[in-house]
Amino acid sequence: MKKTAAKILSVMLVLTLVAACFTACGGKTTNDPSPNGDTDKGTIFIGGTGPLTGDASSYGISVKNGAELAVKEINEAGGLNGITFTFDMKDDKATAEDASTGYNALMDAGMQISIGSVTSGSCAAFGDLAASDNLFFITPSASAANVIEKGSNAFRVCFGDPDQGVLAAQELTKNYKNIGCIYDTSDPYSSGIYDAFKAEMDKLGASFILQSFDAENKKDFSTQAEALKGCDVVFTPFYYTEAGLVAKALVAKGSSAVVYGCDGLDGIADQIEGVDVKVMYITPFDANSTKENVSKFVASYKETYGVVPDQFAADGYDAIYAIFEAMKAANIDDADIDCDALCDAVVKAITDPSFKLEGVTGTMTWDASGACTKIPQIVELGQ
Repeated sequence: MKKTAAKILSVMLVLTLVAACFTACGGKTTNDPSPNGDTDKGTIFIGGTGPLTGDASSYGISVKNGAELAVKEINEAGGLNGITFTFDMKDDKATAEDASTGYNALMDAGMQISIGSVTSGSCAAFGDLAASDNLFFITPSASAANVIEKGSNAFRVCFGDPDQGVLAAQELTKNYKNIGCIYDTSDPYSSGIYDAFKAEMDKLGASFILQSFDAENKKDFSTQAEALKGCDVVFTPFYYTEAGLVAKALVAKGSSAVVYGCDGLDGIADQIEGVDVKVMYITPFDANSTKENVSKFVASYKETYGVVPDQFAADGYDAIYAIFEAMKAANIDDADIDCDALCDAVVKAITDPSFKLEGVTGTMTWDASGACTKIPQIVELGQ
């Protein structure tokens, strides 16, 4: 009797443990309701890297905030066919090495699709690894030409560097006579835009005064400002931190030149506060737009983060929605889909001629090159 009782007790204990195991490991795939009443089919993991610390942290933080806001909205609206989304961004400090480290950490954690990296140098390294894994990514803001040349899996939301360089040359030659330019020879973003700018200026038969700097010499721009102080406009195809210093150096030399840049100047407003200078830059996003989707995004972002969103926040927001809408068009209904199969499905959907995204940075379409087509705007600050 004792042995029989022991056997019964042992069987009951095993059954209890099995039941507990099913409860702990299988709860996510049972009929838990999603916010819109669909069956909870699990979670898709979206990853990315960006500078969350360091000189370029404004970009990374903004992209992260915009992406997280989009994920929150999508999940609260019921997700996709019962699938919800999670998002994680690793700090890459705007370096290729840290972007690679972040990529590997995200893949180890189960990343299935991505917004790539925020800055061009980092995203080039990220893209090399993503190409080998056939992981789909759509970078919000890495605009260097080589970023989307890594493979058929690489896309972007922002304008490409060549596009901005060509547009700047066309706009400046129409509106100014004495044109200056300064660029960062050590940065792929800056060099890429400059190369396209110079090619277009040569094509237009226009001349300009050229100055440069590199990563080791980007704090004091008095020498360059002296050479450029007689210009009507100075083209600055680099990031807002250095552009703000250039603007101050020009004013200190008595120059009244307009400082004209690209999307990297988004964030310069705080840098030039109290400085008597006019700044203009190319951007796809205007926080003061009266368009319904933009106004809704701006209001939600301000409520969530307490500040007005910049272009990078808008790019991050649109990158997540591009992924979501492409997955919807591809009829993705399996949260366990691997990154390779998901990439193929999303690429097919996003490059279809009928696909377009009505984003807060404009109406966007994509082709097999990974480039985004949309119309730019010009923001003016100061004077």
